[in-house]
Amino acid sequence: MKRLSPLLPLLLLIVLLLLGNLFIGSVRIPASETLRVLLGGTAAKESWTFIVLHSRIPAAIVALLTGACLSAAGLMLQTAFSNPLAGPDILGINSGAGLGVAIIMLAFGGVLPAGVSLVGIQFSLVIAAFAGALAVTALLLLFSSLTKSSVMLLIIGIMLNFIVSSSITLLNFFSTEEGVHSYTMWGMGTFGGVTVDQLPLFCLLALCGLIASASLIKPLNALLLGTLYAENLGINIHRTRTLLLLSTGLLVAVTTAYCGPISFIGLAVPHMARLLLRATDHRRLMPATMLCGAAVALLCNLISTLPTGGRLLPLNAITPIIGAPVIIFVILKDKH
Repeated sequence: MKRLSPLLPLLLLIVLLLLGNLFIGSVRIPASETLRVLLGGTAAKESWTFIVLHSRIPAAIVALLTGACLSAAGLMLQTAFSNPLAGPDILGINSGAGLGVAIIMLAFGGVLPAGVSLVGIQFSLVIAAFAGALAVTALLLLFSSLTKSSVMLLIIGIMLNFIVSSSITLLNFFSTEEGVHSYTMWGMGTFGGVTVDQLPLFCLLALCGLIASASLIKPLNALLLGTLYAENLGINIHRTRTLLLLSTGLLVAVTTAYCGPISFIGLAVPHMARLLLRATDHRRLMPATMLCGAAVALLCNLISTLPTGGRLLPLNAITPIIGAPVIIFVILKDKH
């Protein structure tokens, strides 16, 4: 019960943020009408019913799962690389996934087919994003075996990020104007791009990644004390790194393919969970990190809907405002 006590306020906060995401939006809908739709009725305006069922509910679910996925990926990377500044966006894993998506999107000139074929295209985006994320993560793990310096590994990750970003820039340069616009809009990030038809596949893939992350809690705890100690405990380092590679690649690929390259959540949220728990045990830290990530993503989605008139703020204009101060605080707190 003592382990669950810090998580209860997080669960309550998530419930409140979920309700906020359902009742507050860029289009003003009376709370009574929203409640009527949630209870299975029909709102006074047909458009209100559509907005609640096909926009707000899917976006809230996507935000919750995306925040949990990116935060879990960030925690695993920080533990595996023994680097507090490791994260999917800093180390280029987001960019790798984005490169895979760019190749698929720009091949279609930025115009994806509508209707039933959209599910196939979306699945292709996930596969391409997974391949890109997997490639960058594999390179990072390779370099981590060649250098013992976490600072050097961080620099290598940043250089990989630049290389992949340059490749995306070249693809955009040779693409059509419509393709560049489509990819730019995708790159701003949004939780509202997943339709009701796409939602089951997204949830399935995200939950698979989260379950895989939870299965790595024991080896992650062992890695905190060093590779040699983990091997003495019977942990298969090669197998653990392979599973880490696959689960991190899946988490980042799914969220990037569906929502765009969301920044700072994977980097900052694990530090929030550590500050909240004041513990490093992944049996407590992993669920707390997932819940913190879900809460932060829901908050960012809520803020993005503040403008009225049906317009939304780009997520990547909001997440740095929340995440950057956390990283600055961590750096100043642990100057060594």
